[in-house]
Amino acid sequence: MQLIIINGPNLNLLGTREPGIYGNISFSEYIEELKNNNPTISLEYFQSNVEGELINKLHECGFTHRGIILNAGAYTHTSIAIADAVAAINTPVIEVHISNVFSREDYRHVSFLGKNCTGSISGFGLMGYQLAIDFFKKKNQ
Repeated sequence: MQLIIINGPNLNLLGTREPGIYGNISFSEYIEELKNNNPTISLEYFQSNVEGELINKLHECGFTHRGIILNAGAYTHTSIAIADAVAAINTPVIEVHISNVFSREDYRHVSFLGKNCTGSISGFGLMGYQLAIDFFKKKNQ
């Protein structure tokens, strides 16, 4: 089964960015852990700080992969274009947030993407990505 994790802006700084919120492990370290824990999954990873590149990647993978795990970062709360891209593709998308967005600033309580996603996971740290993988594994058995 082919899955992809797509991370948005500032998630390239995991491990150094606000470790009290996001932890102290880099995503490059964590993706290796995910791959090792899920050897039967073809797991790809893409990160960009650029909105258009995220949209292009959604279009590229949105008709070929079995699932997309999307952490659009702050674009979750601002990008109608990414929400439209998620709506336009066939591949199911799980929205993931490392922090509990509902315990943060009010503007983070709104997701433009959520209505177009299969589900949302928020507040479980990096474990949220594994929870999304587990969903796709169960769904595709």
